[in-house]
Amino acid sequence: MNETIQLPPLRQRFFRRERRAVPRARGFADETLTGWGLAGWERTGDVLLCVSELVTNAVLHGVPPGRQLLVFLRWDGRLLRVEVHDSGGGEPRATAGEACAEGGRGLLLVTLLSDKWGVRRRELGKAVWCDFAL
Repeated sequence: MNETIQLPPLRQRFFRRERRAVPRARGFADETLTGWGLAGWERTGDVLLCVSELVTNAVLHGVPPGRQLLVFLRWDGRLLRVEVHDSGGGEPRATAGEACAEGGRGLLLVTLLSDKWGVRRRELGKAVWCDFAL
């Protein structure tokens, strides 16, 4: 039986502070987009790359040892929002001048691929988000 699974328009999952969180979060996002019928959308690859970049930044810079990060996806039929919540400080920013051969381009890629992005302060830490319009 081939049924399309109808997922709720809001999904979230916690991930440990470890490098394996990046492919796991990307897989979670891919599974979610497929469940929402967006697997063939021309921007699916952009969304998955942005999930990878935001989770990588959270693992490397935003999540203190012993803590987790939260990946949050919301789809309202017109707009897809990706958020990565962490409990660390700092204010992420996209700056091409800071990019180096081994990294530093994550938020620059998010800037180029998403329609807009930003940072929202939380009681503990922050949420870095990006939006993709249909």
